[in-house]
Amino acid sequence: MTDEQRITGANPRTGMSGSEWQKHRPAVFGVAYRLLGSVADAEDVVQDVWLRTTRTRSEDIADHRAWLVTVAARRAYDILRSARVRREEYVGPWLPEPLLTGPDASEPVLVDESVGAAMMLVMEELSPPERVAFVLRDVFRLETAVIATVLDRSPAATRQLASRARRAIARAGAAGAADDESPGASRAERERVLLAFRAAYEAGDLKALVRLLHPDAVLLTDGGGEVFAARKPITGGRRVAEVLLRVARKRRSETTLVPVEVGGEPALLRRRADGVTHSVDTMLVRDGLIVAYWRQLTPSKLTHVRQRAAVTPGWAVSSTW
Repeated sequence: MTDEQRITGANPRTGMSGSEWQKHRPAVFGVAYRLLGSVADAEDVVQDVWLRTTRTRSEDIADHRAWLVTVAARRAYDILRSARVRREEYVGPWLPEPLLTGPDASEPVLVDESVGAAMMLVMEELSPPERVAFVLRDVFRLETAVIATVLDRSPAATRQLASRARRAIARAGAAGAADDESPGASRAERERVLLAFRAAYEAGDLKALVRLLHPDAVLLTDGGGEVFAARKPITGGRRVAEVLLRVARKRRSETTLVPVEVGGEPALLRRRADGVTHSVDTMLVRDGLIVAYWRQLTPSKLTHVRQRAAVTPGWAVSSTW
C-alpha cells in the first residue's frame, strides 16, 4: 500500500471521473510548475497523475484535491532532485519557463504570487525538500503529516523545512512580502512601468530607459547554451539600458513587443516579423523603478509560448491593459 492510499484509503481498481479530474487539474499542474519551473515538465507530471487516477477508485479517496496534489508533488519531487544536478551545469543564468496566464492562456492554473518570476527565482535557491515543504504547506495548505509522506521525513522535520524556506524567502523579499520599506508594486503600477518601458525601448530613448531603471538594476538573460545570451548578470541601470538598446537596434525592424501576462504578472513578448516568439521578458518593479529585468531566450523554454501564439495570434494581450 502506498502512502497516498494509506492516507486516503485509495484502492487501485477503477478510475476517477473525467469531470472530477478536470476540476482539480489546475491544482495538479500548479503544484508541478511551482516545484519545477518548467511548463513541459509540469505537463508530463499531469499526464503521469492522470494515468494514476485511471487505476484508483474515486470513491475510496476522502479528499480528491489533496490526493492529486500529493501524487503530483511526489512525482515532481523526483524530477526536481535530478534537475538540481543538471542545473548546476547549466550554461549562464537559469530562468523559469514562462507560464502564460490570463483569460486566453491554454493551461488553466491557480495564479498567485508564487508563480511570479521573482518568487520562482527565490524558490530555485531552496533545497528540493524545502521547496516542496513550502509549496505544499504555504501555497496548497496541505497538512504537515501528508507533506511528510512526500518527503519521507518526520512531521517535525517537515515543519523545520517549511520554516527554513519561509525565512529564506523573507530574506530575499520576494514579491516585496518581507520588505516593508520597499514594497512590491501594485498590478497597475507594474503595467504603467512596463508600458513606459516599451515606449522608451521602441523609441530607442536611452535617457527614458535609464529613468525607469533603478541605479542598481540587474539584467539576467537565459539562453540555455542554445542561443547567444550574457552568461553573467549585467548590473547598473545605465549599463542595463545600454545593453538592451544595443540589442534593440540590431532587431528593431525585425521584432515587436507585445504585452502579455506571465505568471499572473505583466510581461513583454518579443515577436519576430514572421510571428515567431524571440523572447519573453519579465521584470520586478519597486517604488516605480525596475530593479530586475529577466529575458528568457532559450528556444526549448519558449516552445509552449510559440505553440500558443501560432494557434491564436494576439492571444496574449491582457484584457485589463
